[in-house]
Amino acid sequence: MQFSEKIRTLRQSHKLSQAEFGERVNVSNRAVSKWESGAAMPSTETLLTIAEEFEIPLDYFLRTEPAVTEKKPKEPGMESLRELYKIGKGPSSSHTMGPEKAARLFMQEYQNATRFKAVLMGSLAKTGRGHRTDFIIEETFLPKPCEIVFDMKTATPYHPNTMQLFAYQGDTELGMWEVYSVGGGSIEIKGQEVYIPKKVYPLNSFAEIADYCRKHDMRLWQYVELYEGVEIWDYLSQIWNAMLNAIQEGLSNEGVLFGGLNVHRKAKHLLSQRHIDENAETKENRLVCAYAFAVSEQNAASGTIVTAPTCGACGILPAVLKYVKDKRGFTEIEILHGIATAGLIGNLIKTNASISGAECGCQAEVGSACAMAAAAIGEIYEMSINQIEYAAEIAIEHHLGLTCDPIRGLVQIPCIERNAVAAMRAINAINLANFLTDTRKISFDVVVQTMYETGKDLSHRYRETSEGGLAKLYE
Repeated sequence: MQFSEKIRTLRQSHKLSQAEFGERVNVSNRAVSKWESGAAMPSTETLLTIAEEFEIPLDYFLRTEPAVTEKKPKEPGMESLRELYKIGKGPSSSHTMGPEKAARLFMQEYQNATRFKAVLMGSLAKTGRGHRTDFIIEETFLPKPCEIVFDMKTATPYHPNTMQLFAYQGDTELGMWEVYSVGGGSIEIKGQEVYIPKKVYPLNSFAEIADYCRKHDMRLWQYVELYEGVEIWDYLSQIWNAMLNAIQEGLSNEGVLFGGLNVHRKAKHLLSQRHIDENAETKENRLVCAYAFAVSEQNAASGTIVTAPTCGACGILPAVLKYVKDKRGFTEIEILHGIATAGLIGNLIKTNASISGAECGCQAEVGSACAMAAAAIGEIYEMSINQIEYAAEIAIEHHLGLTCDPIRGLVQIPCIERNAVAAMRAINAINLANFLTDTRKISFDVVVQTMYETGKDLSHRYRETSEGGLAKLYE
């Protein structure tokens, strides 16, 4: 019996709903649902709580048994690229982008307020300082003051990322919201209608999409336009401009990043290290890495970036796009075609596997971003669908098993360097695909499923918990 079955059996034997079970162990019903579907595992601390609460030996959950990994349940269709590419402040979509959105909406609702208060609970309280949740909220409410309270004790049964916002006019309370930052920069507000993104694409495998495009003699970006409408180009233009701004700001800034690791910004230094006899290969490495460092450092400093597909992997796609545009003089619309195809690849991974480091390790973030960047280059160079698929497949295949073990939970080490390395790997992948596409044996869909199963097999210590690897051994 696998863990998912054990936890379901335990809950059902006590005649508890998922919400009731979650309340007893201080997690959300969503978390319990993910455990039972096999999409996630509880932390060590939560597992101990479950064992103590239900008087079950811890060994019952930890006992090794033959692994049987089922495919992720497939739902028809995929969401809009607007749900994948989002502009916001790093370093975390759930800890900064979500709270920032909530604070902005709350301030608009209570424009007559003279001051605000934010009470952070659950995970937002425990890791909020490291992820700069307090900084983002205070900055969003400016010029009006906002008191930040870290509540470590109150249970968060609905969702671990819970916050309460209060608006005051003098000593009079004008209103309160209870907000849940549910991931990807999305939020839910208690008592208000939950936003559920629409499925705009009817197909959700690369094989099906490729067959459709061949049959109708269209490119992948045209497939995006077909279902998103021509207005998608205005949105993707905003995304591209935000990426360029992040690069420019990152290249302009110097100093030490927040968090206590004494990590110095290196993007500006990398850009300036030009030698008079520098060869083409060295220049390519230096520029691509400088751009990737620039965006990743902006993310670590709570600057404005684009999730591509996540905050932690936000430097890869912008770096590659800027380099190929400057090198070959591509037009903006050609770059937007690349962003559209990259988004299609990211959407397929998000739908059929995961882009979450907490669920599948860094292979799901940096590996996915590398695949998106490789596909973007292929589209911009008008390579065949087979070549684009092979490049994206190579990019994921050679990130399989990549762990997510950020030191002190900060998106700095090894995350920033990892963005630069993956950007270079995306260029290598498209070059290899250009020559060897006809020899490939693995499809994109197969490698995505492999990544998902590999991620589920990873110990929770290597899935964004900072309990293993570099995070454990760093002194």
